Amino acid sequence: MQSDGAFRPSLSPSAAGRFARAIGVAALLGVLLAGCQTTADGTFASANLNTQNTSAANIESLTDVIKRNPNDASAYNVRGSAYGNAGRFQEALNDFDAAIRIDPNFYQAYANRALVKVRMNRAQDALTDYNASLTIKPDYEVALVGRGILYRSSNQAEYAMADFQRAIEISRDNPVAFHNRGQIYQQQGLHDLAIEDFSAAIGLNPNAAEPHYGRGVSYAATGDIDAALTDFTRAVDLNNRYVEAWVGRGQMLEQKNEMQQAAVAYSRALEINPSYKPARDGSRRLSKFMP
Repeated sequence: MQSDGAFRPSLSPSAAGRFARAIGVAALLGVLLAGCQTTADGTFASANLNTQNTSAANIESLTDVIKRNPNDASAYNVRGSAYGNAGRFQEALNDFDAAIRIDPNFYQAYANRALVKVRMNRAQDALTDYNASLTIKPDYEVALVGRGILYRSSNQAEYAMADFQRAIEISRDNPVAFHNRGQIYQQQGLHDLAIEDFSAAIGLNPNAAEPHYGRGVSYAATGDIDAALTDFTRAVDLNNRYVEAWVGRGQMLEQKNEMQQAAVAYSRALEINPSYKPARDGSRRLSKFMP
């Protein structure tokens, strides 16, 4: 999600003055928002799979099931999901195609095939499949969230918001829907609403780094530097290669005048991605504070 320049954190005069001299308030929030990205949630719908089921042995077992039951659409859907989770996308597409040929109303298979196409960078084809899934079952929240993510990625925020809202109305236990709706609120500058949605996502999936980062961005925008620092720190605890969260942590520490810790955070971000300009700028700015 790219910043449109409309976000401005509300800081106390002393904090604003300190940090504005360092990198500028607008630049701070622009950097943080640039790291606020959402992709598909990485799972396939209605297959009841875990990571163990993507092994070659499990795929072989599923193949045996299909050999015994060649007209079982669900078996193809499950194996297609296993192939998808294993990164074997063309084989996954073949299985979802087979499931849909056997049962043209298999809405889960349409949504699963859409996710494979997303991963293959075939966004328009994925949108067609999500639409087909929702034509068959208009309240299928997995397809609503998947389509909403596609709409967000193509800057169609109004359509995306409608899909996330509907998914949340159907079920309030989908952290991806809350996270994505929070990002739209954030983009609109509605940071209190964004914080509520990121908090809901965290409550449903406390081990996901992205909602912590997103909430940290909105806390920074409202001037709550301590809360933002807590969230950025939690994000890097959950994913120690989250370069944008390391930069966010560095920027909050810099605001608090904790320069040595900030320098360490920028240095860590630079180790992860030497070409990331905010990390380079932060490391250069605070080089004298490196331990």
